[in-house]
Formats: sequence, C-alpha cells, structure tokens
Amino acid sequence: MSRVRVSTTVDGDLLSAARCLRANANDATLLDEALGALVARNRAREIDAAYVAYDEIPIEEPDEWGSLAEFRAGIAAS
Repeated sequence: MSRVRVSTTVDGDLLSAARCLRANANDATLLDEALGALVARNRAREIDAAYVAYDEIPIEEPDEWGSLAEFRAGIAAS
C-alpha cells in the first residue's frame, strides 16, 4: 500500500477525543481508520441500495424462476 502525506487542519476537540479513544495510535493511524470507516460506510450504502429492488417485489409474487417464498419453503423442508 502506498502512503501519501496529508497536511490539513481538523477540529481540535474531535482530534483530542479520537486520541483519547486510541491512546496508542498515532495521528496517521487515526486518519487511516477514519477514512477506512468512511469508505466502508459508503460501500454498505451502495449494497443496501442494490437490494432495494428486492423490496419492490413481494416475496410471494412469482417471476420467470418461480416464487422465492416457495423456494425458501422447499429449502427449509429439505
């Protein structure tokens, strides 16, 4: 993983709180963790948005593959 130098100004109280939470971590580690959490949260939103299509069609409504409810019932019975 390549490293990039970042020079910025941040909220002092927020940085102090983060430093208290992760007393043994340096600022670079705190920033890495914060950016990682931001990217993960965004990815989770993308995945959730992709599943919205499944909520639009009732589980009992059959399509060209059949009914998902019947499929689940068949799997549970086996």
